[in-house]
Amino acid sequence: MTNATSTAIVKKLLLFFLLIAGLYFAKKFLMPLSVAAVLATLFLPLCSWFERKKTPRWAATLTCLVLLLSFIGLMVAMLGWQIAELANDIVQIKLRATNLFDSFQQFIFSHFNISLQEQSQIIKNQQNSIASILSTVVGSMTTAVTTFILTIVYIFLLLYYRSHIKDFILQLTSPIHRNEAQQVIYRAAHVSQQYLLGLSKMIFCLWVMYGISFSLLGIKNALFFAVLCGLLEIVPFIGNITGVTITVLVAVVHGAELSVLIGVIVTYGTVQLIQGWILEPLILGPQVKINPLFTIIALVVGELIWGIPGVVLAIPLTAILKIVCDHIDSLKPYGFLMGEITKPKKVKLFIKR
Repeated sequence: MTNATSTAIVKKLLLFFLLIAGLYFAKKFLMPLSVAAVLATLFLPLCSWFERKKTPRWAATLTCLVLLLSFIGLMVAMLGWQIAELANDIVQIKLRATNLFDSFQQFIFSHFNISLQEQSQIIKNQQNSIASILSTVVGSMTTAVTTFILTIVYIFLLLYYRSHIKDFILQLTSPIHRNEAQQVIYRAAHVSQQYLLGLSKMIFCLWVMYGISFSLLGIKNALFFAVLCGLLEIVPFIGNITGVTITVLVAVVHGAELSVLIGVIVTYGTVQLIQGWILEPLILGPQVKINPLFTIIALVVGELIWGIPGVVLAIPLTAILKIVCDHIDSLKPYGFLMGEITKPKKVKLFIKR
């Protein structure tokens, strides 16, 4: 390996780590902007349709924003309604939880020889940490509300100034590469848009499957847990496990029988098989052409940099990055590395005798 090659590799690695560091330290600025950019692509066809009908751009953009806020409000209202129903049983839940906690304390005493007084002292020592956790949660909610408002503003401005931003990007490229740059812009917006639409369709299918299964099993507030498990699918791999775990725990508190709990777990496994082998290949597979290795890497890096929002954004942003790499000669090997394995076509040789 020559010195020039070693220097080039070191420069690329340094640039990569500087990029990761920049994304991490600029989280408060880049994260809501990235969320807004991905969501804005979902409304591009509708916004363009309104404009073709001679609707002013500001009115078309505002209409799309109202539709988005209405959908979010509907989801919040549905979850709030189900949570209110769940709160009606709060006395029974507290009583059952207290009995379970007492049984758990007795189990610890009989198996680990830790007295009830010692356990109570441990719990008291944790009260300060619980208070700090609550204050952290309140602060996080304040930040979340601020970020949400900022994201909504970004969505409106990105949709309104989309032509201006597109012209700016084209002006950065040389005239001979502008057609290719237009293709990159179109494909990047298209893959993000199709991913969100596919994810929405899959979540709806999960709502139906979980809703029917939980209702047949007799889970209380089945609709709430079905919606919760479906929405948590936004966070790949982790979300669906979290949703089912919460369902099982609440069912235990309600005093569900062992057969019901096994039924919830079997439902989770069956839904995951249907999702992995049928829904994802049909709905998401044609849109996001990233191999499983880089899908997991993107999720891990996204969580390290931006937390849960980074996990949600990891797949569409990685798909956009792959499209950019596929159209730049020096980056094509990286696009190839992120892509799926393509089987070489078998060439039949016909030899004339």
